[in-house]
Amino acid sequence: MTFDVTVLDWMVAIREPWLTTAMTVLTYTGGGIATSLIAAAATLLLMRAGRLRDAVFVAGAVFTGWPVMTLLKHLFGRARPPEPERLLVLQSESFPSGHAMTSAVLATVLVAVAMHTWPRGDRRRTIATAALATYTLVIGFSRVYLAAHWLTDVVAGWIFGIFWALGWVWLITRQRIHR
Repeated sequence: MTFDVTVLDWMVAIREPWLTTAMTVLTYTGGGIATSLIAAAATLLLMRAGRLRDAVFVAGAVFTGWPVMTLLKHLFGRARPPEPERLLVLQSESFPSGHAMTSAVLATVLVAVAMHTWPRGDRRRTIATAALATYTLVIGFSRVYLAAHWLTDVVAGWIFGIFWALGWVWLITRQRIHR
């Protein structure tokens, strides 16, 4: 039995109706529509505050991350966990988890904006970082709990998402240096 199957079996064993309902609601906050709406709202707020570079950073990272994730899914072509355990009807490939990747991109860029906004030691910076890290972790957990993904799909999604966002950090930072 593989590690992914062992984790899936454990998740199925701990399922409770109330927890399944909570995980189903939470998982939708990490999907493409929700992350796009959050990114759009953050972009508009940053633009309104006169922070165009940060607005481009957030929008650019999040809205380019989705097609990259789709391409990765097609390249790897991994099947999702089996239907009896899976609580969601899904047709796309499993690896990497799109929810984990897009929530990680969103969380990482918003943490970068928070770090740019508030000085080290400011409680708001710490709270924002902790909340955003918790957000993407909960999204990933919900995907495994609902058997929409194997654990390794979720971990890969987090890794790809963080690296995609850090690539945008590098790009934006490089632009600032050259100006």
